[in-house]
Amino acid sequence: MCREVFKKFKACLNVQGGNAHRADYDAINVVYKSLQQDREQADISDIIRQLHQVVDEAIETQGDQVGEESEAYDISKIDFDRLRQEFERSPSERTTVQNLKQAIETRLQRLLAQNPLRTDFQQHYEKIVAEYNREKDRVTIEQTFEALLTFEQSLEDEERRSLREGLDEESLAIFDLLRKPDLDAADIRKIKAVAVELLARLKAEKLKIDHWRDKEMTRDAVRLTIRDYLWSDDTGLPVEAYTEEDVNNKAEEVFRHVYRVYPTAPSPYYAATAL
Repeated sequence: MCREVFKKFKACLNVQGGNAHRADYDAINVVYKSLQQDREQADISDIIRQLHQVVDEAIETQGDQVGEESEAYDISKIDFDRLRQEFERSPSERTTVQNLKQAIETRLQRLLAQNPLRTDFQQHYEKIVAEYNREKDRVTIEQTFEALLTFEQSLEDEERRSLREGLDEESLAIFDLLRKPDLDAADIRKIKAVAVELLARLKAEKLKIDHWRDKEMTRDAVRLTIRDYLWSDDTGLPVEAYTEEDVNNKAEEVFRHVYRVYPTAPSPYYAATAL
């Protein structure tokens, strides 16, 4: 229903009197983003609760509070050893694996959408699934469950990497695109600053233009801003570590990423992490 409102509002942008409904549009958009956040932030713990009926003991939760909404379970607080024990006693192991796969796929796709350099996680996951699909005997099912739990914890670690790097998720994606092997600590600090400041400039200027991706002139303006920023002696990449070809390649990679994830600013791909 929300998406239908968005389509109709967009179609009426040039209709006289259409702007009078912007407040209603904005309110519905807030509701829509909230619903999306709830869906995207779902983790495997709720599935485990339904299948094993042990989440109350496996997860640290607050006591029931009448009249208050319950918070989403925090996967970092799951007692995985306890879940493995319950899995071994479960009569529905195959169902458990399927539900775990579905939850991980949702989380993995969100991480891949936010950062194009996470394809190694995709390849690792596909290898686990391929091995599972070849032969679904009891041993394979149990091994897959173990592999999926380990993989889920690696996704959790990747989601926390932005905190370790001192960046938000959006800046981390730019930083990953700009980074190259064998950089020293000073160069890494410089590139982090470049990622943060370049993204801030784009979001403050070029990406605020409505439908900037639709016109060649506005697309070229974004591409030129990125390239000039990375080339600049004052703001750009460390000249000792990056060749002319490096800078051109990095500028194009950043542009492709920006084009994909910023149809609007702020980006819908990072809406949940920004709230």
